[in-house]
Amino acid sequence: MLKQTLTLLQKEILIEWRSKYAFNSVLLYVVSTVFVCYIAFSLSPGFQQSAGYPIVWNVLFWVIMLFAAVNAIAKSFLTESRGRMLYYYSITDARAVILSKTIYNGLLMLILSTLTLIIYSLFFTNTLGNPGLYFLAVFLGSVSFSTVFTMVSAIASKAGNGSGLMAVLSFPVIIPVILTLIKLSKNAMDGIDAISTNQYIILLVAINFIVVATSLILFPFLWRD
Repeated sequence: MLKQTLTLLQKEILIEWRSKYAFNSVLLYVVSTVFVCYIAFSLSPGFQQSAGYPIVWNVLFWVIMLFAAVNAIAKSFLTESRGRMLYYYSITDARAVILSKTIYNGLLMLILSTLTLIIYSLFFTNTLGNPGLYFLAVFLGSVSFSTVFTMVSAIASKAGNGSGLMAVLSFPVIIPVILTLIKLSKNAMDGIDAISTNQYIILLVAINFIVVATSLILFPFLWRD
């Protein structure tokens, strides 16, 4: 299964490298969204010196990342043709398919998250008290978005209204993730050390573990449909 997972992961990377559709479209969304927010904040120049600015800075970053993740990952299975899925079914293990998709989406989100944070910081200046912890939050957020949306995309692909079903299924899972990420990153902005925020880190790791384990258990049954 490991060899099949690596082969499928290589296939996903090669397809994206040739077309660059998901990467370019999401990057364009991020840049345009950040620029629009910059224009909006420029209309209120005193807001960036207010006490509430760091909180808005942090929350806005994760809102942008959330919708970027939806645009990048939502079509993981929805764009796969029935013939291609049938071909995968005949040559590989279902768990290798879901793992390769999850890993690929995680790598894609990690690259996009890093670029988004750089672009976001260029437009909106802010001081990070603990940059290492904030980058850890970005890493965990990228992994969390990948695991959750990949699993939901796999389930939604079997329904007629895939996009609508994906929004309904992902909402109760992604809200706790977003709230935890906001709290963890806010502590990083305040300069709180990682030891004091272990509860949020452990919670995010546990959510990712549960989602991946659930995907490995459920996806083979979806695969047979």
